[in-house]
Amino acid sequence: MNNIHHIEFHTGSKEELFPDFSVDFPYIASRAELDKYAGRFVPWHWHKAVELFYMKSGSLEYHTPGGKLLFPAGSGGLVNSNVLHMTRAVPQTAENIQLLHIFDLSLLSGEPGSRIEKKYITPIAAAPQIELIPLFPENAAQEAILKRITEAFRFSGEEFGYEMKLREALSEIWLMLFELSRPMLENGRTHSKSNDQIKLMMIYIHEHFAEKLSIAELAASAFLSQRECFRVFRECLNMTPVEYLNTYRLQTACRMLARGTEPVTVISHACGLGSSSYFGKVFREYAHCTPSEYRKRWQDCDT
Repeated sequence: MNNIHHIEFHTGSKEELFPDFSVDFPYIASRAELDKYAGRFVPWHWHKAVELFYMKSGSLEYHTPGGKLLFPAGSGGLVNSNVLHMTRAVPQTAENIQLLHIFDLSLLSGEPGSRIEKKYITPIAAAPQIELIPLFPENAAQEAILKRITEAFRFSGEEFGYEMKLREALSEIWLMLFELSRPMLENGRTHSKSNDQIKLMMIYIHEHFAEKLSIAELAASAFLSQRECFRVFRECLNMTPVEYLNTYRLQTACRMLARGTEPVTVISHACGLGSSSYFGKVFREYAHCTPSEYRKRWQDCDT
């Protein structure tokens, strides 16, 4: 199990990159040390692989277009394929540690178009109403799934039959989740175009955030009017396009401050935030400290 304390993305998008993902066995187990993430949060992103998680300690907020949920220690859940989400550790004295199984559903379904894929995988993976399946120990059925999730972390890659044992365990968990999610599947919500549109506009921002961007250009990247652009951002992220753009610029500045040694002036221009004086003002409003103070704090944390 890898210890992680930052997130990597595919170039020009917010699709998460998993460097250790192998084509012949698309699975990784991770131990996320959330207090070491810069700002103690993971920004909006998505990934084709599903995310099965368990909170070992602390508390974590999950945000999706459908809302937010708090997961305290002992709880967990499933984030569905390609679902937009962000997470934020809740400040407290205990460590915020999250354990994750991340895997491509082909690991369970086998060949594309297989009977297993059609009967058991696609009904959940393609259901727009299932963004996140929460699991809490107060519910007996959910507690049983949480137990299986934690047991699956005990398999060692060095033991004989590891891959088959792990796939069997994940398949059992998936079937239990399928049973649990039947009431959600009966809610026949159709796919929302907004999910695809917001991703196109997010990708455009991630590719051009250092430039001067207009709402007209941003809306055009998803073939929308400016009015529809505002609606989609509100619906999916609960913020305006300008708010997201500025937040993304500041988040990028945070990463550069935490991981590099470039002067603050260079970072402010590289992030599209203009002069160092303006950058200092908006950064203090965002992070409640100066850029130099932020750099010292997070580089000392070995982020």
